[in-house]
Amino acid sequence: MRTPYFVVDETALRHNLAILKDVSERAGCKILLAQKAFSMFAVYPLLRQFLAGTTASGLYEARLGHEHFGGETHVFSPAYRPDEFEELLTYADDFVFNSPAQLRRFGTRAKEAGKSIGLRVNPECSTQEGHEIYDPCASGSRLGTTLANFDPELVPMLDGLHFHTLCEQDSDALEITLQAFEEKFGAYLSGLKWINLGGGHHITRADYDIERLIRLVKHLRETYDVEVYLEPGEAVVLNAGQLVSSVLDVSKNGIDLAILDTSAACHMPDVLEMPYRPPVLNSGEAGEKAYTYRLGGPTCLAGDVIGDYSFDAPLAIGDTVVFGDMALYTMVKTNTFNGMPLPSIVWRDAAGKEHLVRSFSYEDFKNRLS
Repeated sequence: MRTPYFVVDETALRHNLAILKDVSERAGCKILLAQKAFSMFAVYPLLRQFLAGTTASGLYEARLGHEHFGGETHVFSPAYRPDEFEELLTYADDFVFNSPAQLRRFGTRAKEAGKSIGLRVNPECSTQEGHEIYDPCASGSRLGTTLANFDPELVPMLDGLHFHTLCEQDSDALEITLQAFEEKFGAYLSGLKWINLGGGHHITRADYDIERLIRLVKHLRETYDVEVYLEPGEAVVLNAGQLVSSVLDVSKNGIDLAILDTSAACHMPDVLEMPYRPPVLNSGEAGEKAYTYRLGGPTCLAGDVIGDYSFDAPLAIGDTVVFGDMALYTMVKTNTFNGMPLPSIVWRDAAGKEHLVRSFSYEDFKNRLS
């Protein structure tokens, strides 16, 4: 198969889904797929056997979840567009507003359409280090309503409160956040129908403390008599995907260089945005193994560099390089900068057979332009 291409593995995906289903049943909560991390709708029929529905960040994601996943469709936007709101009402069941102003502007229309509505709050409790771009509690954050800006007069309109503050974190961070949330907003929780704890819960990671998560969810249910929602994205597909690439050229400039047909800028933008160093199959840290290479993409961006990796044998033109954990925040973020072709999408079934789900062509690049 022509590289580069994404592979999503059924066995690994089912492993994650079984964990999430177990948490949902034992905690008595509902778990939704955050489509912003993973929107491969070809596998939605499998996912909906384990999850209660989807979350969306706007019109297109809401429509995708409604049409291809089913179950409950939740939507949150920092600010809704007036020219899209009527159509959005036809897809979403649950609307979360970012500010009292947005709630006043659109809440009544959503209520009259029979929708459940909530307000996203900011508990102003940051538990992250080093990733401010992904920290909704960072200073000056535009996401969520702080207590100082909360309007108690709007509480009768609300069915629930929502917060999302985590990023790839364990349940200890959730526990700290919940304490801040209850201290600031606990007085308004009685009489609500639900509380949404957002995403960033790394539930399917091997060392994640599931029992503490279940305890925290039960505490909310029993204390406030509410439905509890979790909306993980990464946890659904953690370690369930790969990006297969090939070496196009090798050269040297103080360090050995390998140019791949995969681009960090185009095919895995989080490598540059986060930034982070994705795992590579059968590799080590720089200098750990005999041969170290700086892996880079084929675009003209000087910074299109994935990282420095070492291998047991020298890399040669045509060799395969496989990146791990590439189902999350990859396919949803790919772009065609510099005319880069988009990677194909492949499904590896439980028997190990690979099936081409989608390939892309010049027309996909052209049709994004004018």
